[in-house]
Amino acid sequence: MHSLWLKLIGAFALVIVIGTGLVVILVSQTTAGQFELYITRTGQQWAAHLGPVLASYYARTGTWERVETVLRNPWSSGASNGSMMHDGMMDGDRGWIEQGGMRDSDMMGDMWAWSGDRLILVQADGTVVADTANTLVGSQLQADVINKGTPILLRERTIGTLVVTPFAMSATPAGDFLGAVNRSALLSGLAAGVVAIGLGSLLFIQIIRPLRRLSAAAQAIAGGDLSQRVQARGRDEISQVALTFNQMAEHLQRYAVERQNMIGDIAHELRTPLSVIQSNLEAMLDGVLPTTSEELSSLHQETLLLNRLITDLRTLSLAEAGQLHLDKRPIDLDPLVRQAVDRMRLRAEEKNIVLETHIAGELPQVQADPERLMQVITNLVDNALRYNPAGTHVTVSACAEESNVQISIRDNGTGISPDDVPHLFERFWRAEKSRNRATGGSGLGLAIVKQLIEAHHGQVRVESQSGIGTRFTVQLPCF
Repeated sequence: MHSLWLKLIGAFALVIVIGTGLVVILVSQTTAGQFELYITRTGQQWAAHLGPVLASYYARTGTWERVETVLRNPWSSGASNGSMMHDGMMDGDRGWIEQGGMRDSDMMGDMWAWSGDRLILVQADGTVVADTANTLVGSQLQADVINKGTPILLRERTIGTLVVTPFAMSATPAGDFLGAVNRSALLSGLAAGVVAIGLGSLLFIQIIRPLRRLSAAAQAIAGGDLSQRVQARGRDEISQVALTFNQMAEHLQRYAVERQNMIGDIAHELRTPLSVIQSNLEAMLDGVLPTTSEELSSLHQETLLLNRLITDLRTLSLAEAGQLHLDKRPIDLDPLVRQAVDRMRLRAEEKNIVLETHIAGELPQVQADPERLMQVITNLVDNALRYNPAGTHVTVSACAEESNVQISIRDNGTGISPDDVPHLFERFWRAEKSRNRATGGSGLGLAIVKQLIEAHHGQVRVESQSGIGTRFTVQLPCF
């Protein structure tokens, strides 16, 4: 679980680092690009104002020599020859500079560096004649750079080009501004990352705690403690897993109890006939009990009982595992129901119970195994005959309802207690708690009925009231 927490935190931190890095890079690039665009446009405005000054200088001198003095101090009256005095903005700038005492040409030259601008003057043949950075004078400037500049015109003839480009940002106020923006973005990202990791840790702990409880409970169940349960809070996915785990644990515990009870029931059911066979055989061997045909017939009946019990157990086991072979084919229910009732008629007469059959009209065919379906009807009729007193009426009826065929076995006997009805289809369960074989069987008949009907994709249900009677209803889909 600790490794899971580390993996979650590591993945979360990696996402934060990548996200913060991307934000810082995008903010830095966007800010630098926009700032450079601002400086470029500002430079173009400066070039548009300086163009007439430089053209006037060239017209007066006929050469670009010593033009750097004009670039350093374009507000000089000598350099501008009065042309700038008619420009409202430049005239204001000049007045401001004169009032501030900033007349020195070197101080004015530094102004371009402070503002982040670099002025490069290129004559018509592409040779740099002036550079406020003093690095490119005399060199040839590339054509793509020259094309970004502002042409200087004299009598509609290009005499040069003024290129205004940004200085290196690191040593200027603009560079300081960009650095501050980058640092702020980085610090903000780191602060947000720390807060996010802290909140994420709390969230991950809330996720891992119930997982730890689930793991501990699962290990306890694996060790044999089926009473383990976990507390489920909320309605999220982990709570659903906890609820499912509790349901699984309950099923396992119930199945374990049922298995123990089944083993005890099987041992009890087998012990009785085996004890009878063993005691009678020992008595015969000791000469206490004569070996007569009646005694041998009694032992034979006990072996038949054992064989039937083993057969029922095997049938029930295969049906529950879904491995019971069914020879399904289209069959008519009318003759099958009547044949099953006829098999039980002698038994009903012996108990003085009235056994009737009622078939409602022509029944549609069903896809079923006739032998297994015969076993279902026989078990239900035998159950009605076994648990009802003399004088009871048992009616076996069949009718068609929409897409189903319904078979019901109804009696007006003693009925079943409401507390016993939910347990009727459980293995080895009998309402007769004393397990008296005179009134009860092995307790597997109804469990087999339920499994066989479900194997035919049908349903079986029971309705009963004490003192009124019981009705078992079987529904099978039509063919």
